[in-house]
Amino acid sequence: MRVDRRAVIAGLGALPLAGCAGLPRMPFGPRPAVTEAVFGQLASGETVRLITLTNRNGATARVMTWGAALQSLAMPDRGGRMAEMVLGLDTLADYIERSRNFGTTVGRYAGRIENGRFQLDGRTIQLEVGNGPHSTHGGPVGFAKRNWSARPDETEEGPGVVLTLVSADGDQGFPGEMTISVTYRLTHDNRLTLDYLALTNRATVLNPTHHSYFNLAGDPTQGVTDHELVIEADAFAAYDPRKIVTGELRPVAGTPFDFRASRTIGRDLHTEDEQLRIGGGYDHSFAVRGEGLRKAGRLSHVASGRAVEIWTTEPALHIYTANVVDMIGRGGVAYRPYCGVALETQHFQNSPNRPEFPSTILRPGETFRSRTEYRFGAA
Repeated sequence: MRVDRRAVIAGLGALPLAGCAGLPRMPFGPRPAVTEAVFGQLASGETVRLITLTNRNGATARVMTWGAALQSLAMPDRGGRMAEMVLGLDTLADYIERSRNFGTTVGRYAGRIENGRFQLDGRTIQLEVGNGPHSTHGGPVGFAKRNWSARPDETEEGPGVVLTLVSADGDQGFPGEMTISVTYRLTHDNRLTLDYLALTNRATVLNPTHHSYFNLAGDPTQGVTDHELVIEADAFAAYDPRKIVTGELRPVAGTPFDFRASRTIGRDLHTEDEQLRIGGGYDHSFAVRGEGLRKAGRLSHVASGRAVEIWTTEPALHIYTANVVDMIGRGGVAYRPYCGVALETQHFQNSPNRPEFPSTILRPGETFRSRTEYRFGAA
């Protein structure tokens, strides 16, 4: 059985399944705007587009159709000076050949699924694994390596763009034809909001996330070890020596993972700790307190005054401190370990094999909805 596309489109708010060639070209200016430009062309001949959102304050977010990725985000410091908040690359070729998921939408399943295998309704599902024994970030050709369709979506809250992808039944081994959208919106109070929505025609699992690396100093050469971090969590998901979560939610108290009160990322980063050794630094999911849309954490940079609160409907906040990033990034700047920090809202890794964790199963007739907000400010 195939998805009824007309029903899907209605459910997704009339999202087009075509490309975004029809996006209006509007002159850049002080008023809120959605503009578009060609970012590059794939070997298939498909055009990859870059959509720029500008709010009333002059803040900008640039989203490209390749990987539904946030390519750039400019926010002010306490003096109103704009700077780049996320790491990125200069060209489409860079994103295709060298990307470490800079700003991408990751899926179908963020993180690792043990041995790329799980049971679903009595069936063994075997996923594509690529290099290594486990499925990682949705497989070798996951959502982050696809060209999504797009359309502008301006509202009173601020300019936005809706990106849509149809993932075929059996894509990377995942069952079910799935239609998924993510809506980026840059609000006039300097929030970057992400709304996910998905439908499937067969039972499957789904765990998308946003994978920007943030650096509030606006200078990746400074790194983020001096950034202050708060995480609204009393426990984190522990790894076994293979870096597969065990199902244990380990208390943060008395460990380098205790961010319940503000502390710098670098304070305990190099502490002799088994979990830090397995992760090569922070690369762990924290169990966010509460349910519904609530604050999961806060990242701040004292020198510039910039701060961002992370709000989410998801059960976990995954922190990754770019432990093995070592390359030349945007503008020829050297990106080294700890140059940024990913603040990924998601379900727990390996949940299809861990009944202790909240379910990630999506069934026909159900609608997956998830919201994340990055609320920026300066003091």
